Amino acid sequence: MPNSPETEDQGQGPATATATEDLEQRNADLEQRNADLDDRYKRALADLDNYRKRAAREVDRRVLESTEAQARQWLDAIDSVERALRLDSIEPEHPLALGLRRVLEQMESILERQGIQRVGEAGERFDPERHEAVGVVDTDEVPDQTVVEIARSGWAAGERVLRPAQVIVSRQAA
Repeated sequence: MPNSPETEDQGQGPATATATEDLEQRNADLEQRNADLDDRYKRALADLDNYRKRAAREVDRRVLESTEAQARQWLDAIDSVERALRLDSIEPEHPLALGLRRVLEQMESILERQGIQRVGEAGERFDPERHEAVGVVDTDEVPDQTVVEIARSGWAAGERVLRPAQVIVSRQAA
């Protein structure tokens, strides 16, 4: 005769309790393992996100360094054109001088499109972050520590100075 529900309960009481405890323990172990795996998954996602951010910052830094290195090479060429324009043997209205000024404007335009601007103008207050003093002039005509003359233009990419302007600075006459 098949086992009836009453016979099953009566014959397997302690075994059923042990099986239930085993299942509960196994369920608790699986829940703990699931929680551990979920934690590891979340940590791996966070690590991946941090890696992506670091890699993006590194790419941005390298692009900036490359852009600045190329700009510095242009600055040498600009300096040469500016020196040629300052030669006393070339009259300002001479076709050669006009051509050099146009080439200079084009070169400056290229740098400007890259976000690179001239730094330093006569009349500015001397700023050691943006200027390099190459001379001092005693005068009462302008305030102390004022840029009087630009010896060589400085250049900056945004707030980052690529090359400080070489300037002559005023000093109050004694």
